[in-house]
Amino acid sequence: MIDKIEQNYIVKALRQFFQNKNEHAYIVGGYLRDCMLGIHSTDIDVVVSKGKARVLAHDFADTINGYFVELDNTNNIYRVVFENKLDYVDFADCVGNSIEEDLKRRDFTINAIAYDLTNNCIVDTCNGQEDIKKSIIREISEENITDDPIRILRAFRFQSILGFELSNELKNVIKEHATLLNTTAKERINTELIKLFAGKNVVAAIHALDEYKILEMLIPEVKEIKKIPPNSHHHLPLIEHSIETVRQVQIYYENSKGEVKEHFDELLFGGISRIAYLKFAAFLHDVGKPVTWKIEPDTGRHRFIMHDTEGAKIIVPTLKNLKFSKKQIAYIQTIIKNHIYPASLVTTPEKNNKAYMRFYRKMGNEVIDLIAIAHADRLSAQGPAITKEITDKNISGLKELLEYYLESKNMIKPLPKLLDGNEIADILQIKPSPQLGKIIEELKEAQISSVVNTKEEAIKYVKGFKIY
Repeated sequence: MIDKIEQNYIVKALRQFFQNKNEHAYIVGGYLRDCMLGIHSTDIDVVVSKGKARVLAHDFADTINGYFVELDNTNNIYRVVFENKLDYVDFADCVGNSIEEDLKRRDFTINAIAYDLTNNCIVDTCNGQEDIKKSIIREISEENITDDPIRILRAFRFQSILGFELSNELKNVIKEHATLLNTTAKERINTELIKLFAGKNVVAAIHALDEYKILEMLIPEVKEIKKIPPNSHHHLPLIEHSIETVRQVQIYYENSKGEVKEHFDELLFGGISRIAYLKFAAFLHDVGKPVTWKIEPDTGRHRFIMHDTEGAKIIVPTLKNLKFSKKQIAYIQTIIKNHIYPASLVTTPEKNNKAYMRFYRKMGNEVIDLIAIAHADRLSAQGPAITKEITDKNISGLKELLEYYLESKNMIKPLPKLLDGNEIADILQIKPSPQLGKIIEELKEAQISSVVNTKEEAIKYVKGFKIY
């Protein structure tokens, strides 16, 4: 482990820096855990003597021609970004009077390991290395969890990312104190939740969250989702179908290659991968079904008409409460609202390249995401009415839709902006409003469908709207 640590050029730079300064410092936390697991990581945290984090971070930034960033002046946490603007080191004051005290105040034993940069040795008073070998997430103390309840959600995040199991003691602590998450800042919950969905083992983490009633605590709509039973099209209750869809998206991601894999790995809002947001949206894709649920009296068939559109509306208050940004909410809404679109497109008898191109233009950067969720949705709904022929036809159609997109996407020219919002407002003599936004969207739809192709046609089209 020490050999691995010392091979890192950042660690070498830190050792040289602190030797020259005659200062004692330690690398702590996740970087060491990842080294032991063979996971590539450049997320390095350094603990220095109390009261020295700011000045040492400044000096280190000067030494490497990097950039100094203040992260948390209250708790004395500062970041130094390297010249490449990719690698960075976070400096923090030691908590307590020694590194041993600092480690004992951390969340889990697997994160309570330190590397002494001066003496080139590991400090592991909490037996974190042993728990890493056993793949166990263990709390250092109950008090550490209750003092900062976000650590409850973080435990499931590590379960998702690392595939580790929670210790029996930690399970009891979570069972006793889960409701303390209600006292935690929603912004912190937002971050942990999306990072959780980034993990390969997210399905196990979702089931665990549900076991402790945390899932419905964070997303109240889950209570209603649990009321929907299996039906002729779905072999699973709706809550299990939602989780299975996440699993199938993960499988789709793992099987993807080339530019599709690169697309999913793209970092979106807050520097978190697109695939994390897609899996979160996949869990929520049928959130509109409970309010649209009808059972036909003559056939007994379960119907959920417009559940995609309703779901995109229903989830907004919950997302806002969890402090999702407008861009994050817009993405999740787009996936929910259009998750049926690809499957309906490839199974209609009238499917053709023109219809495909309309889909590509309308969905833009989310084309691949929607094909992936449609693929996952189909494989997650295998009720008695769904034959192998139906499934195979749908999956092959979605594959064709993706292949044609990859072949033709470079030929898809952006739609010209025939009229902007100000011009439309002047033509109709209206002020910015939800109606104006709707008109802008409908004009875009008309362009995608080639109903409107010129500025003159756009003006005529806009004038046809009734203003209220």
